[in-house]
Amino acid sequence: NLAPAQCQTGQELSLSAALPLPAMISDVQQALVFDALIVDARSPELFALGHIDGAVSLPMVEIETELPNFLERIARDRPVITYCSGFGCPDSFDLAVLLLAEGYLDVRVFEGGYPEWRDAGLPITGESR
Repeated sequence: NLAPAQCQTGQELSLSAALPLPAMISDVQQALVFDALIVDARSPELFALGHIDGAVSLPMVEIETELPNFLERIARDRPVITYCSGFGCPDSFDLAVLLLAEGYLDVRVFEGGYPEWRDAGLPITGESR
């Protein structure tokens, strides 16, 4: 009975080592200055309507087709901050876990996402601007 529990604990430990750290709105502002990459995990339609100024789109809904190009273009040692539609939206977290699994060294999640950024009056780009 103890063996499965020990095995499960080992899996939990290895999983927690690959979890992204949270990023605050100030981290995102600093990231833009220090050449970190801001990545929008939302759909292309939402990205077109409005996104954090300087962000690139890597939508989870198209991850199979978009990820290879991203992996080819973006160095694994470049810091990355992912975001989506804010609290309750899992896409930025899922994308961050995926990028860590692909070998990216510094991946964080801006949990407040686009709504927090927009509501703070910070620079956005898009049709609804």
